[in-house]
Amino acid sequence: MGGLTGAAVWLTVTVGAGVCLFRAFWEFLALALGASVKVFGPRTPGTPDPRIPAVGSEPAQRAYWSRLMWVDAYTFTRAAASVVRHRLLGRWMAVTARRMFTGRQPSTGYGGHWLARLGFFLVAPGTALGAITGALLVSSLMVLIHLVMWLLVAVAGLVALAGVVVLRGADRVGVLVRRIRMKCPYPGCYRPFALAVHRCPACGTAHRELRPGRFGALWHVCACRRRIVTVSLAGRDRLAVECPHCDRPLPAGIGRDRIVHVPVIGGTSSGKTMLMAAAVAGLHATAGRGVPKVSFATADDRRDVVELNSQLKNAGWVRKTQGGQPRALMLRVTHRRRRRLLYLYDPMGESLHDVDSTRRQEYLAHADGVILAVDVLADPQVRRSLSAAEAKLADAAHPSDPGPWQTYQTFTGELSALAGRRRRGRLPLAVVVTKRDVLDRIEHLRVPSTGIGPWLATIGLDPLVRDLGHRFRTRRYWALSAYAATGTGPLVSEQQRAAEAVWWILAGTGLRAGGLLPEGRRSDPKPPSVPRPRRTPVQDRSTH
Repeated sequence: MGGLTGAAVWLTVTVGAGVCLFRAFWEFLALALGASVKVFGPRTPGTPDPRIPAVGSEPAQRAYWSRLMWVDAYTFTRAAASVVRHRLLGRWMAVTARRMFTGRQPSTGYGGHWLARLGFFLVAPGTALGAITGALLVSSLMVLIHLVMWLLVAVAGLVALAGVVVLRGADRVGVLVRRIRMKCPYPGCYRPFALAVHRCPACGTAHRELRPGRFGALWHVCACRRRIVTVSLAGRDRLAVECPHCDRPLPAGIGRDRIVHVPVIGGTSSGKTMLMAAAVAGLHATAGRGVPKVSFATADDRRDVVELNSQLKNAGWVRKTQGGQPRALMLRVTHRRRRRLLYLYDPMGESLHDVDSTRRQEYLAHADGVILAVDVLADPQVRRSLSAAEAKLADAAHPSDPGPWQTYQTFTGELSALAGRRRRGRLPLAVVVTKRDVLDRIEHLRVPSTGIGPWLATIGLDPLVRDLGHRFRTRRYWALSAYAATGTGPLVSEQQRAAEAVWWILAGTGLRAGGLLPEGRRSDPKPPSVPRPRRTPVQDRSTH
């Protein structure tokens, strides 16, 4: 009895080893590798994978490392394990071994002669053992292969993630170092944003997440299969961009250049629109000397300035500013390696008449500097000092409404609410006395060549000068004739003087203006002492 048992064991082991080494092991290995390779399958770059759900409305394929790589690795492992299990339990155990244990032929299930059935029965345990052993050996080998694969997948994922972090961090550091704060220039929006909407150069589809991330580190693949770079250094700034809040077009390179917001504040008919036109002309005239370069940011900005200059040439005046909130006039200023995107705002005077309308001027919260247009002829105390002939001359110049002190009070009160009291104190304020051509025709209102701040105090604007010195630590005074700087036959000297206020604010942002700012006209370090009013004529430096 013991001899029969030993013979049976020996036969089972021998048959099992033969089945495992010469059939089952290689069958299971081929099936596992073949199933793993088939799950990848041929795919076209840029086409969506049915195993990965779409992410929002972004028209880009998820990066392979961000999701598909993990899905492929999981599918690879699952396919190998599944095919080995199904072949072992389905074919070897449920069919081959079962038939042999019942004495039938494993391939056809036919019984045949009793000796054949006996032979099938005797080798059935060895066949089952060989199949199980082959499956276990292949499973162990596939576990080692998959462990190495998952390790490589993890390393690749970490490298890709590190690349995303580095690239996005480099972009972020560049933005912080250059102090870039992207804001929408359009009325009704004025909202800040961290990333603009970029349009695909091939199909024009909007991409709202064009940066290193889950859709790719160096580039995204658009739905049209076009690769689009994701970093500024690689050329992302050359793409067409839009505001992510209002979907209106923005100037190219908005994420590369620091934006400088400069509102021009003044009452109705104070000359602020002509002042802005003169400043724009002066910026271009100064840039012609070869130091900085000034250009329009968009075709719409060029068209607006051309229309404004056309009005000035034909009528000598500009139509009253219309609309509730202004669209920023955008200029690109470049000096050596430093670039600025200048936003100039020209709100209508009525928008600063009361607290509610001023509070709706949300762009004031982003201001990097303010130009205050002061119409001396609109001040009540100045008006009372005029003779009948002088009052007639002042009326012909269309004095602003309200006066400079009332406009300033409303503006500065709401500026504290919008920008904060501490930030308001650090803002540079350029005070520009307008209509100098008329002032110099009135003897006791002639503007001096220097000391414009004390001069304003002597003629009746002492409260304004004192409050300016109290609220704004950085301030500077100019006086010019915007009428002489615009229209037909404009004087370049007046244009350059109008541009000095803008250059001064730009210089405060780190854009070196070189010798564009005369050293003689500096900001007053503290509120000036107010001398008694005088009527002594001073040198007339105005241009008519």
